[in-house]
Amino acid sequence: MDTDILAAVREELLQSADENTRMSAQRFFKEDVKFYGVKSAQVKKIAVKHQKMIMGRNKRQIFSLCEDLLRSNYGEEAFIAFEWAYSLRRSFVPEDFLVFEKWVEQYVDNWAKCDTLCNHTIGSFIEMYPEFLKNLKEWAHRDNRWLRRASAVTLILPARKGEFLSDVFEISDLLLQDKDDMVQKGYGWMLKEASRKHQEEVFGYVMQNRAKMPRTALRYALEKMPAEMRKKAMER
Repeated sequence: MDTDILAAVREELLQSADENTRMSAQRFFKEDVKFYGVKSAQVKKIAVKHQKMIMGRNKRQIFSLCEDLLRSNYGEEAFIAFEWAYSLRRSFVPEDFLVFEKWVEQYVDNWAKCDTLCNHTIGSFIEMYPEFLKNLKEWAHRDNRWLRRASAVTLILPARKGEFLSDVFEISDLLLQDKDDMVQKGYGWMLKEASRKHQEEVFGYVMQNRAKMPRTALRYALEKMPAEMRKKAMER
């Protein structure tokens, strides 16, 4: 039965694929990526349609289906897997963190997969179980660039709501001089979202650290600031 569902998902993706869409997707990535070439809105429709067919299964069975999709390495299948995982958020338990950590380590290989999984699924998990913030800080020390980016982008939506400010700053400290541009953009984005509710505090953090922050992270962090603040912070 599970193989039938996965086969149906893949057949629908193939039927919806467009070569121009597939070719254009590569432009957004430095890495080689694997796509069918299905537009995001259509992938979402396919995810929702087949999600209804798996609703009777328990969470472990659905997570297993998600992992089968992730193993294919197709971007669209990863998006569907993460949509299905996010749909289960009300039933998350602490033990699920190990599943999500494994997915980042083994299946995330570009910024789109990282952000889709972290912004929603893992971000919701952290809001439910903030004791796992310490695990995000541990990710910031890892060799895997996507775990380091994930340590920041998991807090994008909580930071936008004004939550976890001290943790935002602590993770930024850990990533401050990271050489990887994907990590720099990740924590800069996190600071930008935190600035929506905590503009003065984030500006103070940026001013204190601007001499050490890579310009990429600095630009991202300042994006929502007034022009005069941006100008002051970018002065050398």
